[in-house]
Amino acid sequence: MNNNTKTLRDSAAMRWSALFIVAFTMMAAYYVNDIMAPLKTMLETQLLWTSGEFGFFTGAYSFLNVFLLMLIWGGLILDRFGIRFTGLTAAILMVGGTAAEYAAITTFGGTSETVMGYKLDVFLASAGYSVFGVGAEVAGITVTKIIAKWFHGKEMALAMGVQVALARIGSQVAYAVALPLARAYRLDTPLLIGGILLVGGLVAFIIFSFMDKKLDTQVKLAADGNEEKFSFADVLSVVRNPGFWLIALLCVLFYSCVFPFQKFATELMITKYSVSESVAGAVAGLPALGALLLTPVFGGMIDRVGRAASIMMLGSAMLIAVHAIYALPFIHSSYVAIGLMIVLGIAFSLVPSAMWPSVAKIFPVKQLGTAYALIFFIQNIGLWGIPALIGWTLETYCQQPGGGYDYTLPMMIFTGIACLSLVVALLLKVADRRFGYGLEKPNVKE
Repeated sequence: MNNNTKTLRDSAAMRWSALFIVAFTMMAAYYVNDIMAPLKTMLETQLLWTSGEFGFFTGAYSFLNVFLLMLIWGGLILDRFGIRFTGLTAAILMVGGTAAEYAAITTFGGTSETVMGYKLDVFLASAGYSVFGVGAEVAGITVTKIIAKWFHGKEMALAMGVQVALARIGSQVAYAVALPLARAYRLDTPLLIGGILLVGGLVAFIIFSFMDKKLDTQVKLAADGNEEKFSFADVLSVVRNPGFWLIALLCVLFYSCVFPFQKFATELMITKYSVSESVAGAVAGLPALGALLLTPVFGGMIDRVGRAASIMMLGSAMLIAVHAIYALPFIHSSYVAIGLMIVLGIAFSLVPSAMWPSVAKIFPVKQLGTAYALIFFIQNIGLWGIPALIGWTLETYCQQPGGGYDYTLPMMIFTGIACLSLVVALLLKVADRRFGYGLEKPNVKE
């Protein structure tokens, strides 16, 4: 094909349309991922769950990805069979997992029966959430590779920032509406709405698949996806790259201080900072709102001026400050708590807008699916282990005589993890200078 021939991705309208279509799927996924977090207290009162069981349920999101290596297999399938097959499979898994979670809450909720030492409703809800987690994480790496494909040499960081921002709408809506909906109707109502949204996300991805197939035809990719095949030599090449390990460590450390923290943040806002229950979920969702507003701004800035490694250091430093202040036992001001959530939202915008486009600079396109999958796999170790650790810590060391929990020790744990993230971000900047990844350079090619 003549290099001057225009394709769908050369049209700004078409590539951005493709982005918004797949971003809707991820927005639905993020809504479902966060919809149960504000309902922790209701789960404990209506279904008699404990904090430990809630931590088990939250960590189940990553169980299959970590222990059965499902995310790694998803990345290999992505590089072998392409984005259309993998994305549709991931969307189906999300719908099925959410349906199982919903059935556990509605049909078996509050049961005294046990399975493998866990209450039946907790076990089934966790199993469904784990299947959903496989689909959501594989969908995440698929959408990231879609952006790398459709925005190569163009506004890649901005596109990734917009996708993250739209996904955060799902998170913010979940935190804002979960409690009001559950109280106005039923405990399972917010989750039911999430299942409906995921069905819409599946339909959206089917529409995108037709667009992507036309693009492949235009650039003369073979029908069997030759340019997306992988080999185990590519896997070895990825894991031998020092940039991979630094990005992966930064990813797991940074996100372990954000997502698991948000799962418990609603209760923290209520018990320590006396935030009203009616708005505590919305406060806990402020980082998602910050990401919604700021990630595209920071992504556009990185596209044009670069400095991705430096921005990752800045975001990690901000994370340390947030959790360290939350750990101070003598601060109980709701205004401070809300202000810290806003700062966390800024950090939550800075690091992802710099991190994910950096992966596309470190690895060639044919290895991106595997690279993202391995990074997400390591991230999921933290997303599985940290919620379980925090839930166990609360039950074992933090119960207060009058009821509720003292969150000082959990926040100290988050602070220590954040400190490690800053060290890794610094090492990544050193590696960028040594190996010439180009992380500090702009993304847009003139």
